[in-house]
Amino acid sequence: MAHRFTMRFTARAEDIDENGHVNNTVWVRWMEELATAHWMADARREHVDAFVWVVTRHEIDYRGNVGEGEEVEAVTEIREPPSGARFDRYVTFRNTDGKELVRAKTTWAMIDRATGRIARVPAEVAEPFLGE
Repeated sequence: MAHRFTMRFTARAEDIDENGHVNNTVWVRWMEELATAHWMADARREHVDAFVWVVTRHEIDYRGNVGEGEEVEAVTEIREPPSGARFDRYVTFRNTDGKELVRAKTTWAMIDRATGRIARVPAEVAEPFLGE
């Protein structure tokens, strides 16, 4: 089973585009906030201090949207172990009725803070994010 982490977001006036709904860039920002919150919640302190993550790829399917004041539930799942320096996250946003609005796969690469270089994800860094 995938390791899951959940947050809620509420669309603010500044999140809304000229079409009257959440701008695509806001969905991406929420994905990054979700991933960061998950890292901060579940990673060991020494790993947070030693490593940082950067996005290398977003694949996003937009299936719906929300307007100002509406809330969405965001779920991120890590379904498989990392590959070298990369870890994939799967993200789903649903409205309050449970309808899927946005689905994404994001790929993150781990950076060693001390060297500034991409680093292979050690098993002990991945462990808190695998399985439930």
